[in-house]
Amino acid sequence: MTAVRTALVTGAARGIGRGIALGLAGLGYDVVIQYRSSEQDAAETVRLIRELGVRAGMLRADLTRPDEAAGVVEAAHAAFLGDGGAGLGVLVNNVGNYVHKPLAELEIAEWHEMFDSNLHATYYTCRAALPFMRAARFGRIVNLGYAGAQHLLARPGILPYAIAKSGVIALTVAIAKTEAAHGITANVVSPGVIETSVSQPVREIPAGRLGTVQELSAEVLHFVQASDYVTGQITEVAGGWNL
Repeated sequence: MTAVRTALVTGAARGIGRGIALGLAGLGYDVVIQYRSSEQDAAETVRLIRELGVRAGMLRADLTRPDEAAGVVEAAHAAFLGDGGAGLGVLVNNVGNYVHKPLAELEIAEWHEMFDSNLHATYYTCRAALPFMRAARFGRIVNLGYAGAQHLLARPGILPYAIAKSGVIALTVAIAKTEAAHGITANVVSPGVIETSVSQPVREIPAGRLGTVQELSAEVLHFVQASDYVTGQITEVAGGWNL
């Protein structure tokens, strides 16, 4: 019997994270989800994953804390090792808070929260996951960005969020370059306005509609299934928004 790799999805109690977790389960991965406060929703996600015939677990943590982020990665890697599992093979960083506020009204605490939840949490989990992936000579890291974050455009209403997501892209391509020799890929999927988005300016979207969780999840799964020659890439799921 071939050992099954484990996928860890952060912020997967509901919404986009749940959609990605279910997609990975559909590919045959055992799935561990991280949540911070939505325990009931997380339990429902685990139930749905198990209905797809794979193993699932849930871990509570605040990923803005380096020790808790590392603990989640280590626990996910070990979750099924004693029962025929192959350890952590996939990491999807979906966690990241959002604030839309005029720059002059932004609080210092809100500025730091955008970096902590979007950029720093992603760095902490990647840092903790890479040793396991190097040892296995296999790894698929997919980090969620933000459509247009690679363009240096003025975004005063979401400035710290936009800067943090630009940092996620820079971090991801750096990992892609340094880890390619170890069979590890790192790619970015950048959503635009999705059906679960807080702000939904449909009139600004060339496609004329919201994106779906399924459409976004499909691009994450594409990178997970791609060969190790596909790395350092940015795919936008945005219907032409922010081009």
